Amino acid sequence: MREIVHLQVGQCGNLIGAKFWEVISDEHGINPSGEYVGDSPLQLERIKVYYNEMWKGDKYVPRAVLVDLEPGTIDSVRSGEFGRLFKPDNFVFGKNGASNNWAKGHYTDGLELLDSVLDVVRKETEGCDCLQGFQLVHSLGGGTGSGMGTLLVNKIREEFSDRMVNTFSVFPSPKVSDTVVEPYNATLSVHQLVEYTDGTFCIDNEALYDKCFRTLKLKDPPYSALNHLVSMTMSGVTTCLRFPGQLNSDLRKLAVNMVPFPRLHFFMPGFAPLTAIGNKQYSKLNVSELTIQMFDAKNMMTACDPRHGRYLTVATIFRGRRMSMKEVEEQMMNIQDKSSSSFVEWIPNNVKTAVCDIPPRGLAMSSTFIGNNTAIQEIFQRISVQFTAMKRRRAFMHWYTGEGMDIIEFNEAENNMNDLVSEYQQHQEASTEDDWKEFEMEDYS
Repeated sequence: MREIVHLQVGQCGNLIGAKFWEVISDEHGINPSGEYVGDSPLQLERIKVYYNEMWKGDKYVPRAVLVDLEPGTIDSVRSGEFGRLFKPDNFVFGKNGASNNWAKGHYTDGLELLDSVLDVVRKETEGCDCLQGFQLVHSLGGGTGSGMGTLLVNKIREEFSDRMVNTFSVFPSPKVSDTVVEPYNATLSVHQLVEYTDGTFCIDNEALYDKCFRTLKLKDPPYSALNHLVSMTMSGVTTCLRFPGQLNSDLRKLAVNMVPFPRLHFFMPGFAPLTAIGNKQYSKLNVSELTIQMFDAKNMMTACDPRHGRYLTVATIFRGRRMSMKEVEEQMMNIQDKSSSSFVEWIPNNVKTAVCDIPPRGLAMSSTFIGNNTAIQEIFQRISVQFTAMKRRRAFMHWYTGEGMDIIEFNEAENNMNDLVSEYQQHQEASTEDDWKEFEMEDYS
């Protein structure tokens, strides 16, 4: 069995992570005490990807490490309905918090807690037969998730250099902001994620609010509604890892199909169906409708419009009983023919599909979308503009330099993010003819 070690860091990471475990425990028939109460052998076939089996299958414990620099959020997870599911030793927390300061999470307080976290991670990896990699859930706007989250990714990459590292990263947005220094924290984090992860699923608060407000018609969406949207998407993305299937069945296969250039590994996830409760009776659920919804900009979990860019690669995961593979393939061919200009022509057959028999709880069928689209540069541009405006005045910088950071690091992070934007732009504009000219001009003697 190819096991995954899951880490959740910071307030946002722990709240989304807790919801994710709630959703997938329900799908695998695991109750809040860790006992199996399901009704299908498929639920247990690949359960060891995310759970450790205790006492001959009587109890299952998530292979999860919960980290925060303050005890508040961890306590709320522990006292929640699924709190008893987690191993008590795997809660690692500090006392002070990172005060929304990336440098505090990356260099001072985060560094103090690092050894305790790595000890727990090592213990979890030693219990694996065949570790395939790590997944980290965190946000990039605060201090712990961004600073300590990237520090952990960095150290894990150092220690387990041949394993995959995927992150679910919540990007900050100006419309839904509770921290002034978000552009600093996000830029410094992206600087690390570009180098040290194999795949980053970008989730955007602004897009989540839009979905709740416009599509689901919720007037004042609570955080629990946003977290539920994220956890449904995460559950969809990890379906192929958790249930028997042929395609994208491990993290490496997914990355090989999705990442054409090592730095361009930032994905836009999406989920369908998303319908307001009042409109459910008027909407028809079938493969065609799911496909249309899935490629719609309104269903993306990232606040950038895929129509402004081009798809390098796409992976789609359909879930539901009695779903015909032939119909799924036809719909995929159809969408590629209809909007051929949205896909780069120099990667043929760049849409991969997978089908799983087990639908999510409460739905007859659903689909999850993972797109590697050059329009993701809009997010980086948005953050970069805010970052430059503050950096020019050196606003708030003393908080970072006071924790031992150097101004040079800000310049490096800014340049790296601008380079990333221009790389996306370059591949968006590249055409097959240009590539052939370049190929002929190069000297391969």
